[in-house]
Amino acid sequence: MFSSVRKRMLAAALATATAFGAAAVVAPSAQAAPGCNVEQVRSNAMGRSVPVCIISAAGNNNPTLYLLDGLRAPRNNSGWLIETNVANYMQGKRTNVAIPFGGGGSFYTDWEQRDPALGNNKWETFLTRELPRYMKARHGSDNRRNGIAGLSMSGTSALNLASRHPNFYRAVASYSGYPTVTMPGFNQGIQASVAEMGGNPTNMWGIWPAGQWAANDPFLSAGNLAGKHVYVSSGTGVGSRYDSTLTPGSAGFNPVKFAQMVPLEVAASTSSQLYIGRLATVPGVRLTTHISPDGAHWWDYWQSRFKESWTKTFRPAFF
Repeated sequence: MFSSVRKRMLAAALATATAFGAAAVVAPSAQAAPGCNVEQVRSNAMGRSVPVCIISAAGNNNPTLYLLDGLRAPRNNSGWLIETNVANYMQGKRTNVAIPFGGGGSFYTDWEQRDPALGNNKWETFLTRELPRYMKARHGSDNRRNGIAGLSMSGTSALNLASRHPNFYRAVASYSGYPTVTMPGFNQGIQASVAEMGGNPTNMWGIWPAGQWAANDPFLSAGNLAGKHVYVSSGTGVGSRYDSTLTPGSAGFNPVKFAQMVPLEVAASTSSQLYIGRLATVPGVRLTTHISPDGAHWWDYWQSRFKESWTKTFRPAFF
């Protein structure tokens, strides 16, 4: 059994290393979705302002949900706004939603060193200190009822941040993430992903397996989520109910597209299910999972899973 899982893990991670960037979007210029205003939030840690699209709930003392983008996150928009109707869906939910732009290839973490290509990444500081202060001052966030969610690269990041800051987040969701950061194969996939975006992965967490790799592995820190609401989802990579071109044997089957998107979901499924098994040993976790029998690495699935996580994870945690 272990041998089978290991083989799947290594094969999936190899696919991740060669194609992690499939969740790419071509971004138009920054513009707010209806009810979502783009605001410039100063980050002293990064030495610049970060555009954040904010859906503001009325009044004060509101919960806040932070939504993170994928590996190729554009600097002037977000896949959540380009590819989904989440901004419209969250209207009237009595919850602030903050969607930061940028962070491509950063894993939304504090890097050990400035990177020549990806710059000064101090996303953990921004997301857990600077942006929450802004949300409290400008949008009535209570900074007690906080949640965070991400997909693909940032599914890993969301689980990592929630585990590293359990007193800040009540709920977390990962859609097709890779939370087994230090396992053989997956760490190589993460390094290859950073390199694909032009960055030097050594500048992020140091040289694996030393440096900060273990400290940023959600699998290893899963025990910190005791008592939290957690949502983990992925597909299996076996066809797509939304896109027949990804289903072998269909009339419009596209082998190139299949090779770009399906292995990523196989890797995410392997990693997510290993992580789910780890969470099963943590007392008090309020866990919801959705491993679908189909599923490709794309926004149509993540939009559906987001809405499910709102109903089953974030809303119960907030209200």
